[in-house]
Amino acid sequence: MNLFAKSSEKNDVHIVCECVALYSKLYTNTNTPIVASYQIPGFRPKKAVPEDILLNYVGPKHVQDATVEAILRHTLPQALASVEDRALEDSVRILTKFEDMANSFSLDTVFRYDVAVDVAPEVRWLSEDKYKNLKVVVEIDEIVDAEKAAEKELKRRHKALGLLRIVADRGLQVGDLVVLDIFAESISSDGSKGEKIPSAESKGFHLDTEENNNLVPGFLGSLIGFRPGETRSFPLQFPESFEQDSLQGVRAQFTVVCKELFYRELPELDDSLAGKLLPGCTTMDQVQERILQRCKEVEKTAIEQATDNAILDQLGKLVEVDVPRALFQEQGQQLYGAKLLQLQAERKLDKDQIASLSSQKAVQEYLESERENINRIIKQMLAVGEIFKAEDLQYSTEQLVKEVENSIEEFKRYNQDYDEGNIKQQVLNCFIRYL
Repeated sequence: MNLFAKSSEKNDVHIVCECVALYSKLYTNTNTPIVASYQIPGFRPKKAVPEDILLNYVGPKHVQDATVEAILRHTLPQALASVEDRALEDSVRILTKFEDMANSFSLDTVFRYDVAVDVAPEVRWLSEDKYKNLKVVVEIDEIVDAEKAAEKELKRRHKALGLLRIVADRGLQVGDLVVLDIFAESISSDGSKGEKIPSAESKGFHLDTEENNNLVPGFLGSLIGFRPGETRSFPLQFPESFEQDSLQGVRAQFTVVCKELFYRELPELDDSLAGKLLPGCTTMDQVQERILQRCKEVEKTAIEQATDNAILDQLGKLVEVDVPRALFQEQGQQLYGAKLLQLQAERKLDKDQIASLSSQKAVQEYLESERENINRIIKQMLAVGEIFKAEDLQYSTEQLVKEVENSIEEFKRYNQDYDEGNIKQQVLNCFIRYL
């Protein structure tokens, strides 16, 4: 077999394979499994059958296709042997169409096909010091402030002890819980209504009006005074920073139906409620103290994670990597799948919304819009792997990926929901602390 390397991208090896000597031999050998799968009249099972009779009974195309498959099985490992140690898993692509190979089949000519494979990228450090003497600035989100988090948690526990009462004599106000049917259509540039937006629609949607962080700006304000049985229609625009990429900047006409409206009847917040708010407590002071202590632990963890994230972010800026197509696709699809799981858990997406968000078009739109972020995460993972390799530590880039896979398997084994993006981040953070 002759192998020729063609010009290719830095991480994409393109090989031309020419098969000569084994061609007719494989053609002859291919007939054996074909004969075994057919009962040809006049011949015992698995016994040799003359070629002309076999071709007449089975058909030349079937024999040719089987021969092409046999050639590929036999020659692909040899063709990829030179890059076996660098090839990325599941990145092999036979560029020549199978139909073209079968149609050009002839024992009198050279059998030729092209194959490509992505290989592990080279990590190039942009600084002579590489990762040495690294300095970072850590920014802490306000949400992890222990004092504020404790107040929010106490309020959440208090609300959980309240009773829901039907609102009968007024419209919706902040603090109520409302059940809605939501419909949405895009608005074109000329102001006319366009197509429906399934991912923005929901029936029986439960909205706690005190927790509206995920709503489109102006949505809640458009519902103030809303009464059961009433329908309202209003235009809004999704912000450019909206978490669902396909809706960023989209103008939409919302039609909302109020199905049910409730208010919470909350018990008085005194010592008699302490044990219900937090088992084991007898006074409100104990409740507040213990909740604050837990929030301080969360704050400490958040600071550690923010520090790790800052280090990872800086490491990603210190390396230059040509990210292979296969690695980009794999990482991007994993992140998108994790994002869908998160949306489903938070918003309880219905089947139509899941189908819309799972389409190939939606996935590709996500990959393109998040290309910079996906490449950044890959560079961080590769940089960490290089540090372990340079310092002769136990974990390599491959082990880093394996650790993520093992963590995911644990979640699957116990049927627990998981966010693959968070798992990757946590594994990276553990390795950073190990350093």
